[in-house]
Amino acid sequence: MSKKKYKKELLKSLRSLLKMEHKVLEQMTNLMLLGELKNDDIEFKEGDTFTFKDSIFNYSADSNIRKMAKLRIKMLRTMTKLVEKNNFKDKDLEFLA
Repeated sequence: MSKKKYKKELLKSLRSLLKMEHKVLEQMTNLMLLGELKNDDIEFKEGDTFTFKDSIFNYSADSNIRKMAKLRIKMLRTMTKLVEKNNFKDKDLEFLA
């Protein structure tokens, strides 16, 4: 496999990881909304916004959410290492912005 093709496949892998990371975040948020926030009688109306820091998942009472949070952090670190170890051009990594 040529070096150019290899980098192209690596970028494809990074795009896939990014989509999976986003899906894990979405699922953790949904689980928290269905579980802990519902149990605390916190309700949202259409148009409401909810802002939080990622660390909220690390302290969840739900062990499943904490495990998913650890997986997500590991994915983000892996993605960062892949980017750092390879000489990508900024143009190649615009999708990560």
